Formats: sequence, C-alpha cells, structure tokens
Amino acid sequence: MIPGFGNLMQDVLWCFSQVKGTIDIGVTEADIISTVEFNHTGELLATGDKGGRVVIFQREQESKNQSHRRGEYNVYSTFQSHEPEFDYLKSLEIEEKINKIRWLPQQNAAYFLLSTNDKTVKLWKVSERDKRPEGYNLKDEDGRLRDPSMITMLRVPVLRPMDLMVEATPRRVFANAHTYHINSISVNSDYETYMSADDLRINLWNFEIINQSFNIVDIKPANMEELTEVITAAEFHPHHCNTFVYSSSKGTIRLCDMRASALCDRHSKFFEEPEDPSNRSFFSEIISSISDVKFSHSGRYIMTRDYLTVKVWDLNMENRPIETYQVHDYLRSKLCSLYENDCIFDKFECVWNGSDSVIMTGSYNNFFRMFDRNTKRDVTLEASRENSKPRAILKPRKVCVGGKRRKDEISVDSLDFSKKILHTAWHPSENIIAVAATNNLYIFQDKVN
Repeated sequence: MIPGFGNLMQDVLWCFSQVKGTIDIGVTEADIISTVEFNHTGELLATGDKGGRVVIFQREQESKNQSHRRGEYNVYSTFQSHEPEFDYLKSLEIEEKINKIRWLPQQNAAYFLLSTNDKTVKLWKVSERDKRPEGYNLKDEDGRLRDPSMITMLRVPVLRPMDLMVEATPRRVFANAHTYHINSISVNSDYETYMSADDLRINLWNFEIINQSFNIVDIKPANMEELTEVITAAEFHPHHCNTFVYSSSKGTIRLCDMRASALCDRHSKFFEEPEDPSNRSFFSEIISSISDVKFSHSGRYIMTRDYLTVKVWDLNMENRPIETYQVHDYLRSKLCSLYENDCIFDKFECVWNGSDSVIMTGSYNNFFRMFDRNTKRDVTLEASRENSKPRAILKPRKVCVGGKRRKDEISVDSLDFSKKILHTAWHPSENIIAVAATNNLYIFQDKVN
C-alpha cells in the first residue's frame, strides 16, 4: 500500500483546500472545464476548457514554518492550445474544446503534454527561462542588426539573469487522421507511441512522425446503415506496450494485442455482462453505453463507467465484472425526464487512487462519489462554494427517495441536473483530488491532524 493511503472511509476526512475559477455569475461556455489531469509526480495539474485553453497549476513548496499547510496549487502557465477551425470540405465547424490532456513522464527540465480537440492532437513543451543572452556581435541590445563596418572588436556573449518566464511551445501537430470526433488519447508505456480514438477508428502514432499514423482498429461497416455500435474510450495497458482496451456504446470492452496482427479487428478478450431481462427497458441500451475505461495502476483490473454504475473487471474474467458500484441508482425512476433534457447522454469519467483501493466518479448536483474496494463503503461529497472555508471538512451528503426527509438529506426531486461533475483527477501518490464543477476547479485533500 502507498504511504498515506489508509482505509478511505475510516481514516480519511476530506477537507476543502482550494477553488480556482470565477463565481458563477456570467460564466461563458468557453470557461467550462472539459478535462483535468495530474502529471506523473502530482506536482503539476492541468485543465483544459471549452475555449481551447490549457491552464497548468504547480504545487508550491511546503513552507517550514507552516507545517500544517501543504503545498497549494497555483497557476504556472496558461496557453491557447486549440483555435476554432472550419472544415470547408464538409462545411463543419471544428470546436476548439479540449477533449483530453495526457502528460508524458518528465525526462529533463521541461514538461511535455498532449492535448486534443475533436480533430487535432498537439504535443506541447512547457519550459522555464530565467536567463537571457546579452552581448551579441552582429546585433545591438534592441535586436537590430549592426553595421558590419562599425564592428571593430569581438565580444563574448554572456547569460544574464531575468525574471522567470514559463513558455509553452507546440512541438508537434498531429492532424488530418480522424474523420470522426476524437474521444481518447493514451500514451503508451514505451513512451515512443500514443494512440488516438474516435467513434469508429483507433490510430497509433509515433511521437516523431506527424504526417503518418497506423490504423489499428477500424469498426466502420461497408454500409453505414449496418452500424450498431461506436467506440467510446480507449487506453493502453500501463506496463505492456502491446496491449490496449477500448469500450463501446453497447457496454462491451475489448482487449487487443498488437503482436497478434497489425489491424486489431479481432480482440484477444471480450468483456461483457449478460443483461438481466427483468431490468430491460427503453433506456437499457443508452445507459449501458460505457463513457470511460481506465486500467488500474497495477494493470490487473479495468474500471468502466456507464450512466448508473462503475464496474471493476479482472483481466482474467470476461463474463462479468468482479465489482459493481451503484453511483446514483435513485435516478433509475427519472430516466424519462433525463432523456428529455439530454442528461442521459452525459459522459462521466472515473479515476483510481494511487493504490487502486478507492475509485471516484461524478454525479449531479455537484456531487461526487467514492467507493472503497476493501471495506465496500461509499461516500457522497459535494463540491460547492458554500463549504469552501480553508480546511473545512466535507460533510457526507445523502439523497432521499420519497418518504420522510431528514434534516441533512436532499430530495431526489430537488437535485440540480445542470450542475454535474464529469471530470475528476486523483494525485498519483497522495490523497489530493481535483474536481471540475462547470468553470470551477475544486481541490480537496485529506485532513492532517
């Protein structure tokens, strides 16, 4: 077990740490956060929004005289990653919204991350500069070229200190490989390749080659009228560079091995839970669609999120999940109105903690849920500015369905479906979580006595 990861429900009291973003008055669509991702050390935290911006927060060093205060995350770099585009061949606008961000492990002083919108993946380098060269021979201090006839002596340029500057530069642009919208990117454990997935195809890229990718999955039928499912998410195995999984709108997961064939149309393993006929309804197919798939850090398990549940699958057992957690079962009776207001198509993500013992996923009313896999306990917490006093402990929330409502409970009929937690992230080795609620980023951490 990783130090600091105790038994979630007994030992961990979650408390408010920070909130980033403006108060909800006058929020524009562009400000809504669309992805959240810690880097491999947890020192950096990146968010992408619908306006195409990437904001990177860096954890401050803990101060010696304030040992009770752990390092806060403050803005490190902000840059415009994607701009709105127009596809003239199809007469379609391409949104600038950032669908996913994935960090590469740090190899030197600079940081690298991938960001993608619906069509184009970009590799960004984020680096620091605190010195500048001075004393050029052919230029003056303003950068203008000097008259060669006036140069009478040779100068040795020197590096002078300057204010710290963080620069983000696009190193590679991987474009024109997807007909449909990119829903996933995943960096391979060989750190030389990554994949990008859209509704019908998955492409494999080499980081050094921008004009060519290999199509490794293609589920597009010859006749589009025969299309029965689409790819919803894809991810590489954390340790085996030849293995990846992808999920579908039919609630199935396919594990593929790139050693078997160049085109992975035939899966190695097929994970599917047989449907209970007694639960069948008009909405069965919609709510069984998987919105997120994640390998555990150990690589032994796969976690999937559909509309109502989170499931954990063992790689060695294909016929049913080993664990199923009800995220908001009280919405089962509300599926008709959720269909009418389009909420039933919301794509919730899910994350593991660093030791794979706890999983977290979002819900409505700015609620998010945690499930302890060892004790089978769960807790519902809320991201709201009302309880955002420094180090305020989060009170567990309860939703009541009919009958008498207790003082601290909220009725299922008064849930706000416009407030939803779709994107969350968990620090790789500590109890620090980041939760995106509309245009605000909440950071919570466990209470340290």
